[in-house]
Amino acid sequence: MPITIDHQLREQITHDASVFPITYFHDELATLPNWAGPLHWHHEFEIATAVSGILDFQVGQKHLTLEAGDSILINGNILHGIRQLSGDVPDPMPNILFSDVVIASGTSAIYQKYIRPISCSDALPFIVFRHGNGWHNEVNRLVEDIYCQLRERSACYEMIVQRNLNSIFEYLYRHFEDLPKSEATRIQINTQIRIQQMLDYIYTHYAESVTLDDIAHAADISRSEAGRCFNTYLGCSPVDTLIQYRLQTAYRMLSDTTLTLQEISHACGFNSVNYFSRQFRQAYGYAPGQNRTLGK
Repeated sequence: MPITIDHQLREQITHDASVFPITYFHDELATLPNWAGPLHWHHEFEIATAVSGILDFQVGQKHLTLEAGDSILINGNILHGIRQLSGDVPDPMPNILFSDVVIASGTSAIYQKYIRPISCSDALPFIVFRHGNGWHNEVNRLVEDIYCQLRERSACYEMIVQRNLNSIFEYLYRHFEDLPKSEATRIQINTQIRIQQMLDYIYTHYAESVTLDDIAHAADISRSEAGRCFNTYLGCSPVDTLIQYRLQTAYRMLSDTTLTLQEISHACGFNSVNYFSRQFRQAYGYAPGQNRTLGK
């Protein structure tokens, strides 16, 4: 069974499963510092598409390159993050999050035969659909139409979106044996569970005084093992990850011009405005005060 952690990093996931359990996002990269977002996870499937630039998707420990026209399906509860590698402007990167029940009830024969083999497969944390690659083209066309329907919300758009998702999973069913598999080892699964537990602690307590011991304790492991886990997934230490997340949060808060730099630094867990400013400049190349005047 896939890894399950009761945490959602996206605060904007507000869809009601009893109404229409799918949410459409776009232009998210424009709001992220350096057009890169932190590792996160959620219970829903996610489909995202590169429109103009080249995107790096980290899924678990793997890094995947998406070129313009490529899409990716990420399974539920899988740790993933995004970073734009090329382009002079943020890629619009349209993406959707959706519950599998938008396609069929979990007790139905359709769900058991066509959806469950994907959602419950440890060997399919992601599926990439390359542009110009056979049946992938048709999936990408269906994905683009889903984005269009969710943007315009014309008559019967819910039925069209549901029909397109059904068609996508039909393609996956028909080509299931040909899909590239990547079975995770027990060690990899345990490491991902630990990193999710520790990230959950950081994302929840970043505004407080947090030590390496606190982070390691969240996964009930030693400080050295915590360091190994973070180095494996993020290439840095747990404390560096904490600082990065504090800075990313501060970056978003700087758009609120009613808050002073002291208020923002304190709200993000920095005890000193000077230390916050130094870390911000080191990470982004300019002082936090310039973030407002430059319109970044």
